[in-house]
Amino acid sequence: MLTIHRVTGVRRTEDGAVAAGHAVVVEGARIAAIGPYDELAVEYGDRARVREWDGVLTPGRHEPDGAAYLEAAYHPDPREAAELGTEPLTGAALSALDMSETRWGGSARRGLQRLLSTGTTSLTGPFTRPSVRTAVTRSGLRDRPAALTPGAPADFAVMAEDGTCLATVLGGRLVFRRR
Repeated sequence: MLTIHRVTGVRRTEDGAVAAGHAVVVEGARIAAIGPYDELAVEYGDRARVREWDGVLTPGRHEPDGAAYLEAAYHPDPREAAELGTEPLTGAALSALDMSETRWGGSARRGLQRLLSTGTTSLTGPFTRPSVRTAVTRSGLRDRPAALTPGAPADFAVMAEDGTCLATVLGGRLVFRRR
C-alpha cells in the first residue's frame, strides 16, 4: 500500500535544511519518492492514503547507548509505578530487584517504547541478554540510521516545532504516534 506523509517540510539529513511543502511517499517498507506534496499528490494520490502531520519529517534519531539504556536499567511496568516510580532504575535500585530473563524482556519492550516515542529508529548494541536481544530484533530498530532517499528503508520520525516526536515509522510501519 502507498502512503503519502504530508508534513510541513522534509529534512533529508540530521542537520540539513527543511524543504517546506515536501512530502514522502512510502510503498511497503521503502521510500518511493520525496518531493513537493502537490507533485506527489498528482502522481500517487489516487492510489495512496494520506497521513497529515503538523511537523517536519526527519531521519530518525540514533541511540548510541542502546545497550546501556536497555541492559543496565530497568524500565518499570506501569503496574509497579506506586512502588518503583515511572523512571528507569539503575545502580543500587536495579541491584535490589529480582531480575529474571522474563522481567528483562518486559523492561526492554517498555524501554524500546520510550525510545520510539523520541523518534529513535536505530540503536547501538551489542545486546548480551537474550530477552533484550529478542525484544530489539522484534522492534524493527536497526543498528545504524537509514538514509532519507528513495529506495531506502522507510525509517523516519516526524517532529513538532517544539522538538517532541509526533510519529515514528520503521520499515513503513507507524510504530509510534503521539496522541
